[in-house]
Amino acid sequence: MDEPLLQLALRVEHDIFVVRQRGREVAAAVGLEHQDQVRVATALSEVARDLLTITGGANVTFAVTGRVDGRFGLRIDLAPLRPLPDDDYQPQSGAVARLVDTLGVVRVEGDTVVRMSRRAPSHVPEPTPQRLAELRAELERVAPGSAVDELASQNQQLIAALDEVRSQRDELAVLNAELQETNHGVMALYNQLTEELEATNQGVVALYAELDEKSAQLRAASESKSRFLANVSHELRAPVTAIIGLGRLLTDGGSDPLTTEQSRQVELIRSSATDLLSLVNELLDLAKAESGRIEPAWAEVDLRLLFGQLRGTLRALASRDEVELVVEDPPHPAVIRTDEVLLAQVLRNLLHNALKFTERGEVRMRAEQRADRWQLTVTDTGVGIAPELHERVFEEFYQVPGSTRVGGTGLGLPYARRLVTLLGGTMQLTSTPGQGSSFTVALPVGGG
Repeated sequence: MDEPLLQLALRVEHDIFVVRQRGREVAAAVGLEHQDQVRVATALSEVARDLLTITGGANVTFAVTGRVDGRFGLRIDLAPLRPLPDDDYQPQSGAVARLVDTLGVVRVEGDTVVRMSRRAPSHVPEPTPQRLAELRAELERVAPGSAVDELASQNQQLIAALDEVRSQRDELAVLNAELQETNHGVMALYNQLTEELEATNQGVVALYAELDEKSAQLRAASESKSRFLANVSHELRAPVTAIIGLGRLLTDGGSDPLTTEQSRQVELIRSSATDLLSLVNELLDLAKAESGRIEPAWAEVDLRLLFGQLRGTLRALASRDEVELVVEDPPHPAVIRTDEVLLAQVLRNLLHNALKFTERGEVRMRAEQRADRWQLTVTDTGVGIAPELHERVFEEFYQVPGSTRVGGTGLGLPYARRLVTLLGGTMQLTSTPGQGSSFTVALPVGGG
């Protein structure tokens, strides 16, 4: 493959034209594209002129190299007649090196040689030995042209290059015009988007200001409601308590005896006053919870003792023989950091509600620890609650339809959930109509 295709002698100025012409012909013969042919010929003529000046001439050899990265190439060696200064060569024009793939000085059998190469396009097949022999014979038969012919060829190449440059310039002008038009469109779109964004931002700012104003109004309304509930509850508690006391005195055995109808009326007054006092107390508790005036008294609480107390105090409420109250002892150790009084209020409320709404079956309370939380669950076999009402039962004064016959104010569950939140926990409800309900209180072991 490295056997020379053609060898030339560079001795006089005229040889530069011959070397250039033959270099272009060899490049065309091995399959280089037209532009690469011109590049190789131009680089070769510049190097030949330098070597003629520096060393008095050179021997020029053309050869085909083997494949590199899947492509073969054309190699041109120029062996100077005299040694190069410092055995190095740098072309007079820095652009020469950019016309070929490689350009440098190598050692060949002890001689310093200036070597340049250019790879063929990837689609050009590598010439076979037979094809190389045909190329050698063909190149030897072709006589080199005169300097005038080479000059005419160079002029044609220059004209073609100028035409190509002019065409590229025109294309570039069109592209610049299109780019400028696109830039105008982009800037117009950018300005439009900027204006729309600014208008949107102003709307957002106004919306946030309105939201802040509404939030302040809601906080003020909530505080006013809490103060109203607290004041009304406090003002009602004294007269209601007095009514209950007077009713007790009227029915006391030490007072003048009452007729049966009078006793019934007084008992009705006492019962109504007791219900009203219960409502007043719940309103007052709810107002305290909403105002944030309840501060938990954190302490280590033994759930086994707490469950035992609730079992004893609430057993009397299970007045129906068809309903059984079951309070399971929590697994040992059952210690949680919380407020014992508030937790007892929550569980007492849940148990009391379950006993009120359960006509037969059982009400069961149990506790289990899962990871770092205690889950306290109160389950009943009562009427159950429809799924769409699961959140509404935690609204103030709301009562499930049909439940008014068992009494209540609709404040117990909202108050219980607020206390659970205050203790750092959550309260969840699962229920199916006709199958009962299950309230689960989840509290952290280490407190809120």
